[in-house]
Amino acid sequence: MEKIISGIQQVGIGIPNVHDAFKWYRQNLGMDVPIFEEAADAELMLPYTGGEPRSRHAILAVNLQGGGGFEIWQYTSRTPELADFQIQLGDLGIYVARMKCLDVDAAHKQFTDKGLKVLGPVHTDPSGSKHFFLEDPYGNIFQIIEGDNWFTSGPHLTGGPEGVMIGVSDIDKAREVYSDILGYDTVLYDETDTFEDLKALPGGEGQFRRVLLTHSKPRQGGFSRIFGPSRIELVVAQDRTPRKMFENRFWGDRGYIHLCFDIIGMDALRDECAAKGYAFTVDSAKALGGDFDMGEAAGSFSYIEDADGTLIEFVETYKVPLLKKLGWYLDMKKRDPKKPLPDWMLKALRFNRVKD
Repeated sequence: MEKIISGIQQVGIGIPNVHDAFKWYRQNLGMDVPIFEEAADAELMLPYTGGEPRSRHAILAVNLQGGGGFEIWQYTSRTPELADFQIQLGDLGIYVARMKCLDVDAAHKQFTDKGLKVLGPVHTDPSGSKHFFLEDPYGNIFQIIEGDNWFTSGPHLTGGPEGVMIGVSDIDKAREVYSDILGYDTVLYDETDTFEDLKALPGGEGQFRRVLLTHSKPRQGGFSRIFGPSRIELVVAQDRTPRKMFENRFWGDRGYIHLCFDIIGMDALRDECAAKGYAFTVDSAKALGGDFDMGEAAGSFSYIEDADGTLIEFVETYKVPLLKKLGWYLDMKKRDPKKPLPDWMLKALRFNRVKD
């Protein structure tokens, strides 16, 4: 089967308390529909967890207005560690999750009135899109940015993540993964300067090269309608030597731990990544000889690293809960892999919503 990328499934966030974080994200960012929740050992991530399995508790939550989800991830066998230095814009790794927004000015006022940590005023990026930055209680920064693609309407001004901002050391090298493998082949802007809209960020007053990428081909697959189109901004610090955000730490420690894509055709993707010099570093299908089962969800997953070591996850979903209370699970293997699920079926996820 050919490789199909359906979209950004989720951004992984390592935090110190999974349930407190889930509450904050659903109340403030509308990430209120849990797809799965599981406490288990991360047995296959040994290259990134010090060579031994680590216990963790994870919740995958989405916002039905559209966009990807959050995999809210907490170590339970050890204390999740913060970086021992101030992470700055341009450091290597995922720096910001881009949260699409219906009304950026209204969201800025709403978050300010609620007493949340809003970083600076509303600005425009080089494409003219309004945005501002918001920091959660755990030090993770979100870019609240204009969005024009929505799956449903809802009570929140924000949808889910429509991309990320990633610190890289070399744009051309980074694009071997983000453009050649992931399909972000269209440049929306490529500018080098000091930028007013970045100055509220730690280290944001320096000079940067910024390249905003999107995909020319519409995404396909069962969940492509809810994920929607996405963008990735690559940022290179021009006047300092960046550090790796996760140097001397484990995957799963505090911060943005990975960017995950929902895909179809894991075998074809495995071959492509190896041929292009980015072989899987974790491969559940090979390790388990079959699917992984998380109780409420099942499939296979793998990881690659970009040229700077940032982790990209691929998940091929075979089973997903649509209505947990009635035990309604969807078998993705019985469907046309390119065809989006009917809207009514995806909207049934609203019955799993957690209300405060």
